[in-house]
Amino acid sequence: MPDSRSSYRQSFCSRPLHVKDEIFHVPQAQHYCRGNFTSWDPMITTPPGLIVLHASSAIVFRLMLYFNSTTNQWCSCSILKKKYICSSLLGAVSVLVRQTNIIWLLFVACTGVIEFAQSHLKDREEEIDKVKTAMQNDDFSDVHKGVSVISKLRKRRVNNGMRNQKNLAVETLNPMVHSSGLLDEIYSIVLVSWNHLLEISVLLSPFLMVFAAFIAFVCWNGSIVLGAKDAHTVSPHFSQFLYYGVVSSLFTFPVHFSFGQASTLSHQLLKNRLLGFFQGFMALALAFLSVKFFSIAHPYLLADNRHYPFYLWRKVINRHWSTKYLMIPFYIYSWFSIVCNLAKNQKKLWVLVYVLACAATLIPTPLIEFRYYTIPFFFMVLHSDIIDNMSWLLLGFLYLCINFFTMYMFLFRPFSWAHEAGTQRFIW
Repeated sequence: MPDSRSSYRQSFCSRPLHVKDEIFHVPQAQHYCRGNFTSWDPMITTPPGLIVLHASSAIVFRLMLYFNSTTNQWCSCSILKKKYICSSLLGAVSVLVRQTNIIWLLFVACTGVIEFAQSHLKDREEEIDKVKTAMQNDDFSDVHKGVSVISKLRKRRVNNGMRNQKNLAVETLNPMVHSSGLLDEIYSIVLVSWNHLLEISVLLSPFLMVFAAFIAFVCWNGSIVLGAKDAHTVSPHFSQFLYYGVVSSLFTFPVHFSFGQASTLSHQLLKNRLLGFFQGFMALALAFLSVKFFSIAHPYLLADNRHYPFYLWRKVINRHWSTKYLMIPFYIYSWFSIVCNLAKNQKKLWVLVYVLACAATLIPTPLIEFRYYTIPFFFMVLHSDIIDNMSWLLLGFLYLCINFFTMYMFLFRPFSWAHEAGTQRFIW
């Protein structure tokens, strides 16, 4: 652990709770347990996970004072450990209340707007089909009518004029009739959103309220984090974006690392050779620049050997000076595969918004931690094109192996630090 953090250590328990930053969270939890909600440790970066139960403990604490109970015993480490077993269940959803997840709240809002626009465009397409059907019925009825040649020519002129007006109405109803490129999607969605601005504003009002509260928090706090602001400054960590691509594709390897997927990517790139060459060249150049100039080794990453990113950095990424460059093709392939797979079921604009949300979440974070990958990974899996049962079986077997390995290492492979008493355990 870094010296700046070691200076804050105090021996509050003979056997510390095996959670990250327990040297800060245990004393803070004890303050809340005693009803002292005005105290805050400046080294805590997020609210402690036990805050809900300890807030209720404060109420019990008042009752215990009335019955002459000892507060110190109620807030001792042994009691905290018992309550930690219950409160750890709340930690499963703690990933949903982190500050950086404001990006994914905006992502959900944007996808809501896209789906709203798509539903209206679908309704317009139905109207277009009705217009086309009416036009075909008019032409079919003309054939069976026993009219003279002169009257037929006159009616044809009238029908041509009406057909032009109907075609104009069709194009007005749906601006994406002739093409469905990215710019056309953006134009149509912006047009529909502008025409239904009030309705969309009402639908997105809960998201806007949360976003306004987040802006107010940042203005009041002066930063996106609560504490240790010097160690959590925004940094241009572009390599983090590349790491996520590899990790996500590996965790869904039956989808991305198969001959079928490789063939699909090759076909996409070779379909337009000039565009494919340009995309590959730009991806290679940007990945090289990101690895060369924007690979950050955070002090917390290098100091805490309880977490797997510590070993991934030392044994894989930084094993040799050339290793990080040799991984560039895997970075590029992973992201191309993710984008190609998502584009099978989603609009181009949806995929673009997803990539931008990943970049906005991952690039500013200097510390390599898998918790930053959780929400974007969930969105990727939920919207990926996984249709065969064998892929799902392989994914289930992979996750069972990962969970078994994680529990085994945590429970049966403890270790100790020479500079600190207590048992340490491996965790993600």
